[in-house]
Amino acid sequence: MKKLLAPAILMGLAAPQVATAAEEVNVYSYRQPFLVEPMFNEFTKETGIKVNVKFAKQGIAEKLQQEGEYSPADVVLTTDISRLVELSDKKLVQSVDSKVIDSNVPAQFRDNEDEWFALTLRSRNVYSSKDRVGKLPASFDYSDLAKPEWKGKICTRSGKHPYNVSLVSSMIAHYGEAETKAWLEGVKANLARKPQGNDRAQVQAVKEGLCDLAIGNSYYLGKMVNDENQKAWAEAVYINFPGQESKGTHVNVSGMAMAKYAPNQANALKLMEFLTSDKAQEMYAEVNYEYPVKDGVKRSELVASWGDFKADDVSLDEIAQYHNAATKLLDEVKFDL
Repeated sequence: MKKLLAPAILMGLAAPQVATAAEEVNVYSYRQPFLVEPMFNEFTKETGIKVNVKFAKQGIAEKLQQEGEYSPADVVLTTDISRLVELSDKKLVQSVDSKVIDSNVPAQFRDNEDEWFALTLRSRNVYSSKDRVGKLPASFDYSDLAKPEWKGKICTRSGKHPYNVSLVSSMIAHYGEAETKAWLEGVKANLARKPQGNDRAQVQAVKEGLCDLAIGNSYYLGKMVNDENQKAWAEAVYINFPGQESKGTHVNVSGMAMAKYAPNQANALKLMEFLTSDKAQEMYAEVNYEYPVKDGVKRSELVASWGDFKADDVSLDEIAQYHNAATKLLDEVKFDL
């Protein structure tokens, strides 16, 4: 993330032709267009404020650094906690004072300095083979992934992927570095294959009998159920929420922040407040099978069918403090090798 992007990648965000008029707001987004454009359209309908969006798979922090005080960006949308923290650490965002946002976003899911806020939640689940394992008991926790009984039976994507780094960070928050390192060594010993692919590929591997358990985010199950080419993968597994009789299930987030040099701060604040509203939260949850961050907002019918779960109550701000330590441990145990 800290390496400068190649020119070809930067071209995707180069010289954005976005205005800074009073009734516009400019967004840099890691989130895909189909996820956020319906909400932006609704925001414009309600407020008359036009939303200009630039999408990118990576490199937003670097782009903001290059643009400096001349950046047209007002709001940044990200896909995980690590990118939110990166923006904050590099001093590319500013604190936001909003009673509306504070009321809608629980303290657990926002920065202590109000520099970033979660918009949706996604749990880090363990998927189990319906045929060979069945539903895991409520007592199952992430620590159980290191038990010898699962030797050669676990699949996961790279340990260095932000989703897994956040999970390891949460383990450090609960158990400390020494115990977490031992846990990582145990999980590595139980892998059915070298870490590879994305979260959906792990569920596919369970369907194909390569492993019995897979680590993956909850919303991918919804995506697979609604993909004719992947529906069989989803139907081959149970979704399990680890830690229900202990610390709870680890959750990551998608989130937002106001750019440091936002030229349209008033409109940016209006958009950020709207994104935490009931209407936007429900739209977000329905289209991407994620959990609303605002309490009381209706989940999609499919997500609701997976059942309720207890989330880990350690704040994401605290978990983020252990990201460097988590990456170091993953290197030490050579998790991906």
